[in-house]
Amino acid sequence: MPSLPTRTRNYQNHHLDSTRWNWFEPRENDIVIATSYKAGTTLMQTIVGNLLFPAGDLPGPASFISPWLDFRPIPLEMVLGQLEAQQHRRYIKTHTPLDGLPYYGQAKYLCVSRDPRDVFMSLLNHWGSHTDEFYLMANSIPGRVGDAFPRFGGNIKEIWREWITRSWFDWEIGGYPYWSHLSYALSFWKYQHLPNIKLVHFNDLIADLDGQMRDIAEYLEIEISDEFWPDVVKRCTFAEVKKDPSKVVGENIAFAFQGGADTFIHKGTNGRWVDVLDEEDLELYENAMSLLPHDYAKWLEDGGPFPAA
Repeated sequence: MPSLPTRTRNYQNHHLDSTRWNWFEPRENDIVIATSYKAGTTLMQTIVGNLLFPAGDLPGPASFISPWLDFRPIPLEMVLGQLEAQQHRRYIKTHTPLDGLPYYGQAKYLCVSRDPRDVFMSLLNHWGSHTDEFYLMANSIPGRVGDAFPRFGGNIKEIWREWITRSWFDWEIGGYPYWSHLSYALSFWKYQHLPNIKLVHFNDLIADLDGQMRDIAEYLEIEISDEFWPDVVKRCTFAEVKKDPSKVVGENIAFAFQGGADTFIHKGTNGRWVDVLDEEDLELYENAMSLLPHDYAKWLEDGGPFPAA
C-alpha cells in the first residue's frame, strides 16, 4: 500500500459522481467532511461550522455553506460557484470513499462513522421519506450511470438482506442500493498514519460531545475562547438542532423529504435495531463484518480510541 492515498475508483450511480472532484480547486486550509451516510454527516457539519463561527453567526445552513460536492443531481457549476465565493475557511461534504477522492496534502479530512446497524435504522427513515420529486430528480437528470434509484419497498427484512449482502459497486461489501457503509471508513482507516486524516465515531460524539469537539478543534487548529465555548457546544447538541432543523439543512430539503427538515433530522439515537433485527438478520451482519479487518470492525461497531497504526 502506498504511503499516500491514490485515486483508483470512480463512484458513479443515481446519487454519486466522484468525477466532479476533477474540477475542484483546493485551498490551503480546506476541510473535507467524509461519511458514508446517516453516520453523523450533518452533526459534523454543525460542529465544524460552529467552530469556525463561534459567535453563532454562520452565514447560512450547512447544506449551503458545506455543499455535497459529489451529489450528481445538483449542477456542478452552482456548487463550485458557492465554494469559490466563500471567503471563510471552507468545509466540503462528500460521500465518496477515499479511494475515489483526490488527495490534498494541504486539506484536513474528517471521516465520521457509526455502528452499521444504527446506520441502517436511520437509513430506513431517510429512504422511506423521499418524495416523488426526489426520485424523478435522481433518475431523470442526464448523466446517471447504472440502474435507477429504486423506490423504498417497506419490507424491512428484505431491505436489510439487500443492504447487508448486496453491493452497488462490486468491489465493496454491502450497501445496496446506495454504496457500502462497511467499506467506506476502511478507505480512510488504511491511512490513519497521516496527520491530515482523522476518524471520528458517532458513539463518541454522543457520549462526550464537549470532549470530542475539543479534540476536533485541536486537529483543525481552531482556537475558541472560553467565553464562546459553552454556546458553541450547545448549538451542536441534538436537542438544540431539533428546535429548528431548517437552520442546519435549509428549507429546500422539503423537495426531497416528506416532512422536510424535521424528517431529515430524525432521532439521533442508537440501538433501535435491537427490536427490529432478528437472529437471522444478525447472522447476515456477522458474516459481512467478518470480511473486514478485525480491529477496524470492532471500532466501526463500538467507537472508542482509534487504534494506533
